[in-house]
Amino acid sequence: MSIDLAVIGGSGLYAFDGLENPERHAVDTPFGPASGDVVTGTFRGKRLAFLARHGESHTVPPHRVNYRANLWALHELGARRVVAINAVGGIRDDMGPRTLVVPDQIIDYTHGRYTSFNDVDGAEVRHIDFSEPYTASLRAAIVAAARAEGLAVIDGGVHGVTQGPRLETRAEIARMKRDGCDLVGMTGMPEAALARELDLEFACLALVANFAAGAGDDEEISIEEIFAHLAAATANVPPILGRLLAQG
Repeated sequence: MSIDLAVIGGSGLYAFDGLENPERHAVDTPFGPASGDVVTGTFRGKRLAFLARHGESHTVPPHRVNYRANLWALHELGARRVVAINAVGGIRDDMGPRTLVVPDQIIDYTHGRYTSFNDVDGAEVRHIDFSEPYTASLRAAIVAAARAEGLAVIDGGVHGVTQGPRLETRAEIARMKRDGCDLVGMTGMPEAALARELDLEFACLALVANFAAGAGDDEEISIEEIFAHLAAATANVPPILGRLLAQG
């Protein structure tokens, strides 16, 4: 099966609007079930595959996502380029709610997750080069697509990935800021590393849902406000990806 682009949807993106002639695929993987069926179809004349990272009813928390199965399923169906949509909190001053960011670096604070396809008996041990965790050409194409659609987007940033599912403390965010993080999310790793192990082109389009704890003016983060901001940011995803596909 030929797939021009695969999309992993994060919080707030559980289906891909505008997908024509959709077909569902329950892919058997050596690592167990994926978060749900992969839905393939045609979008803007190109073949697109979509997978909801948390399941289509948001039933899978960040620390229990089967990242290995998800990436394996997309690869098995023929995907070679993957855009991950991640809901994040902003740490840097210019990364407030509804901002679009295409990060270029990662700091991983997660623990206890299966981080490699090598982590099975008899597998070849592979030490991937992860100095640049996202594919530069795909990152640039996403930024260009967003700007061609007239959307403001920040090119670059450090994506700090925490365990979840709880939000972070003010002290944790202060530490992450000292570490150089610009964004905080819960699902960026091991997804990016697994994509690299499969030799996939991989990049992240981060949607800022809120300022992280202590980074903004609000005393308390409202879940209702988070999802309102996220819905507004998510509306920009189809036109960006449509333009990306049109660019080739």
